[in-house]
Amino acid sequence: MTKPQIRILLVEDDMVERMACRRAFARDPTCDFVLFEAETGREGLQLVDAQRPDCILLDYHLPDLNGLEFLAALAHDTGEIAVPVMVLTGGDSAAVAAELMRRGARDYLGKDSEHQYLKLLPGVIQRMLRAQQMLEAKRQAEAKFRTLVEQIQAITYISSCGESGSLQYISPQIAILGFSPQEWLADSGLHARQVHPDDRAHVREAMTNSLAVNAPRRIEYRLLAKDGQILWFRDETQAVLDDSGRPLFIQGILVDITQNKLTEDVLRQKREALRSLAAHQETIKENERKRIAQEIHDELGSLLTGIKAYVSVSLERSVQAGSSPDPLLIDAARLADDAMAAVRRVITDLRPSILDQLGVWEALHWYANQIETRSDLVCECAIDESAVSTQIDSERSTMLFRIVQETLTNVQRHAEASRVSIRAAAAEGEIIVEIHDDGKGIEAEHVPNHPSWGILGMHERARHFGGNLVVTGRPGVGTTVLLRLPMESTSGS
Repeated sequence: MTKPQIRILLVEDDMVERMACRRAFARDPTCDFVLFEAETGREGLQLVDAQRPDCILLDYHLPDLNGLEFLAALAHDTGEIAVPVMVLTGGDSAAVAAELMRRGARDYLGKDSEHQYLKLLPGVIQRMLRAQQMLEAKRQAEAKFRTLVEQIQAITYISSCGESGSLQYISPQIAILGFSPQEWLADSGLHARQVHPDDRAHVREAMTNSLAVNAPRRIEYRLLAKDGQILWFRDETQAVLDDSGRPLFIQGILVDITQNKLTEDVLRQKREALRSLAAHQETIKENERKRIAQEIHDELGSLLTGIKAYVSVSLERSVQAGSSPDPLLIDAARLADDAMAAVRRVITDLRPSILDQLGVWEALHWYANQIETRSDLVCECAIDESAVSTQIDSERSTMLFRIVQETLTNVQRHAEASRVSIRAAAAEGEIIVEIHDDGKGIEAEHVPNHPSWGILGMHERARHFGGNLVVTGRPGVGTTVLLRLPMESTSGS
């Protein structure tokens, strides 16, 4: 089996020491050590470039350079020592060894008078090279990660765990705000200052809570660019844990969602415009219903009343004359009564006058009685005194009545119920109306993602006044419609 080869540059001015090292490496059964030798520091530096060794075994005391000077010359061009260096020291102090490590040496080994260190050399060299391989693998992984994160269309960053949350890395994409990574990292308070003033309290609270327990964070807020431009970002963080579950650091990503927010604003404005248009159309429709009901009452009602009067007079004259009433006149009188009843019913369906005359609560009591009269459905209406004493404007009254009317219509058509209740009360500045039936329960697929047009219309009516409508159902138990209507003069969005 071929042994792995390790190329070593030995920089040692003592010939005996070089021979001893050479023999120690030759006796090792695990590796094939190829040795290059230099007597001076400068010669060693030349061989580093010429032979590209895997590692350097460096005597601290050389004729021209000491170990510290050699390390400084080795790192002169790049500032980094690429080849792992092990320094052989004699009786030098621990401070010298520490300084060697600080200057870039990977390890050091003390020479002893019995030359016991020679037995350790092969193993120590192999250990140092394994550490070097791990370091290189880590560097490559970091380089790949850095390349990856710097290609995505987002700002990535790494911060420390704990309450301080100091920033350790930020990607070049921070340039979208007009800053360089160096500027952002150099000023620990820069991020806080660039948060929009209206968002600072919210962001500070979210970050404090997240850092305190190393919990994931997902918030949206505005940042000010260097030129004053306002950009929206979604900030997401996640703690990276070690094998034992302890947090190592926080990874974060800032995604520019400015365009999304602009689109949301446009959609919200259009939605509000459509909702206002729908509300305006409802108002027009209610006014038109009221007008048509009034005209039917005044015109058609008057005509029917006149016809009934003429027929009645004709019948009375026949009776007074002692002759039998004409059967056609009797039928005409009956038809006039039926027509007048139909007119009253149409007028009521268009716009119940009680709604304008006595208010929404009396109108609900009246409508509940109408439901019981027209169907087999028992309709209970309980209005709490707190609701009765609350002033409700005409538009809200109409909306509330129409929602209850649409709900009861749905109950009659679809619920297969025997009983329905209407309950209303006022609490904490809002009217609460609950309509519950004991029917089969609304189908699950209709709540809440696929509502019918009737239910959708109820939702829109409520939202226009800032209200909230919730429809819930359970098979075999029934359906509940809950309306919460604030009394403040605000529209929903």
